[in-house]
Amino acid sequence: MRSLQKIKPFRWGIELILITIFQLISFTEVMLDAGENSSKFILIFFVFLVVEWAYTLLMRISIKQTSFELEFISFFLSGIGLSLVATLDSDFLADGTQTQASYAAKQLLYILAGLVCFMVLRWVIANTDRVAALRPPVAVISGAILAANIVLGQDINGAKNWITIGGFSFQPSEIVKVLFIFVGAATLDKLQTTRSVIKYIIFSVGCIGALFIMRDFGTAVVFFVTFLIITFMRSGDIRTILLICIAALVGAFLIIFFKPYVAERFSTYRHIWETPYGEGMQQTRVLIYSASGGLFGLGLGQGMLRETFAATTDLVFGMVCEEYGMIIAFAIIISFAAIVVYTVAGAKAARSSFYAIAACSAAGLLLVQLSLNVFGVTDLLPLTGVTLPFISRGGSSMISCWMLMAFIKSIDPRAYPKTLKETQALG
Repeated sequence: MRSLQKIKPFRWGIELILITIFQLISFTEVMLDAGENSSKFILIFFVFLVVEWAYTLLMRISIKQTSFELEFISFFLSGIGLSLVATLDSDFLADGTQTQASYAAKQLLYILAGLVCFMVLRWVIANTDRVAALRPPVAVISGAILAANIVLGQDINGAKNWITIGGFSFQPSEIVKVLFIFVGAATLDKLQTTRSVIKYIIFSVGCIGALFIMRDFGTAVVFFVTFLIITFMRSGDIRTILLICIAALVGAFLIIFFKPYVAERFSTYRHIWETPYGEGMQQTRVLIYSASGGLFGLGLGQGMLRETFAATTDLVFGMVCEEYGMIIAFAIIISFAAIVVYTVAGAKAARSSFYAIAACSAAGLLLVQLSLNVFGVTDLLPLTGVTLPFISRGGSSMISCWMLMAFIKSIDPRAYPKTLKETQALG
């Protein structure tokens, strides 16, 4: 327990002030460019900052929490996404072509919903007995959600991964990401019977298979890598992981052989400059406009990539490079690297294997999703349409990202002051 005693208090006040200053600069830039529409953004940005500070002070006073690293990274990334969405919204409203509800207001609601889900999940997983009891129903719910997606899902941009109910659209697979980790970590928390492990493997194959049926290949890759992480965390057997990967490759080749349209979706990979005005248009625009941003960017609302389809969703990293500049773009990548370092360091102090497995799986999932997005839009990997965590516009992704942070937060004893005090006393 010596490692716990060496944990130093986090200087949350200084860090929060620095993040707030950066956000104020971004928000002010948006409002100055919005003209007569700036008044509506004042309320949106004010609510965001108030919630950011209120959450920190509430947790500090109510449970005497001393660590806010993950929350501040989440607020930092979410603030960047909110700023970019607000500039898009401002552009549409300025010429009178957009009259419906504000994109920025919706994005703020998604952030608030994500924060609430983060807090609720933290409470749910605080008790391992409660986790064990919830594992079977959560597994059933996950399967039901994916089944409903197959039956009711809409085919958008080649993937059947959206459901619309009452005018509200969402991606069920984003929520299943959280449930998938919950079930996996709970199943392999303790040494289980062979029958129990086989059930989890069947559950995983079912989830990934459903994603292939929906042609949501990017998310299928994210799920598969998460499955590998969970399996390795429990077994530590590299040979088993290699066999699983070989089986997956064989399955992928069979799918491509019998379903040639799958390969067609990735036909432009490494050939985007051959069709700069056709199928390669999006990625060539990302590369050109990203380079034009330089170190400090052209300024929020001043970029050209925003005129390209999916600028604030799949291609949002290019928008960051163009309008915020390479320094902030690298800061985003470093933020995710910091999450991984935080997870690896904190896993040693986790109260049980459930928290270690869940946290490492969640961090790995976020890292894989970041890699697929950044390397996909820059043509280093095939473009899969995976969103950039916390920054891409949309509610399903935002909520799932905040909930994944709850798993990572669970390994930090400073997030549970009573547990830390008791553990240090025993040490």
